[in-house]
Amino acid sequence: MRWGRYTADGNETYGLIEGDTLADVEGSPFGQWTRTGATRELAETRLLAPVMPRTFYAAGLNYAEHVMAVANERGETPSLPEAADIGYRAINSISGPGDAIVIPADAGEEIQYEAELVAVIGRQAKHLTAENCLDCVLGYTIGNDVSERGWQRRDRTLWRAKNTDTFAPMGPWIETAFDLASAETVVRLNGRETIRFPTASTIFSLADFLVRMTRYVTLYPGDVIWLGTEGKSENMKAGDVCEIEITGIGTLSNPVVREG
Repeated sequence: MRWGRYTADGNETYGLIEGDTLADVEGSPFGQWTRTGATRELAETRLLAPVMPRTFYAAGLNYAEHVMAVANERGETPSLPEAADIGYRAINSISGPGDAIVIPADAGEEIQYEAELVAVIGRQAKHLTAENCLDCVLGYTIGNDVSERGWQRRDRTLWRAKNTDTFAPMGPWIETAFDLASAETVVRLNGRETIRFPTASTIFSLADFLVRMTRYVTLYPGDVIWLGTEGKSENMKAGDVCEIEITGIGTLSNPVVREG
C-alpha cells in the first residue's frame, strides 16, 4: 500500500496511490480510514512531505564508508559507532517532493546531499523487543539530509548545518510493502549517478534503533527515523536537481536554488 499526502479543498489529507491515480480517503494511515470514492490524477496533484512528525529522529553515522569519508575529511582515524545512538532534527527543515532546497545567501559552497531510508512509525510504542519492534512501523519513505559542511565544522551544534528551512526534503510517499533486503539506494545529480549502495548495508539495523530507543523514549504515530547514508557526497549548487531513488519506494527529486 502506498500513501500520499496532499491538499484537497484547502485541507491537508491522505490518499492511496494506485498506479497513476490517487484515491481520496477519510481519516489517515495512522488510524481509521475509509475510501470516499473520489479519485484524482497523481500527475496533476502536488504531493506534500508524506508526514509532519511529532519527533524527527536521525541515526547519523550508520554506514561504514560514510564514517570513513567523514573521518578522512577531518583528518581523523575512522571509528565505527559502538551503539545505535540516535539524534534529532528540527521539523522546520522538512520539505516535500519537488520543493526547492533553498541555500541561504551567506552559506558556503559545501552544500551536500545525504540519501537516507526513512522509517515512519505507525503506532505508539515503548519497550520494544527484537521480536516485535518492526510491528510499530507503518512504512518507509526517502529523505535527503542536506548539510552545509562549513557550518557543520564550525558551529557547536547542527542548528543551521542540517536544520535550515528546506534542508530535509522527504517523500514522495509512504510505502508499506517494502523489501529492504533487495533495495538499492541511488543518487543522481543532474541525471548523473554519483552514489549507489545496498540500502540494507547499515552498521545498525532499524530494529537495533527501535529496541534501544524505546527503552527510554516513547514513539508516536507519525514519528520518523532517518537511517543514515553511505559514501561521499558531491557539492550541490543553484540550478542543480538532486534525485534519490530507493528500490521499491520511488524517487525523491528536488531542485536547488540560492537566496539572492
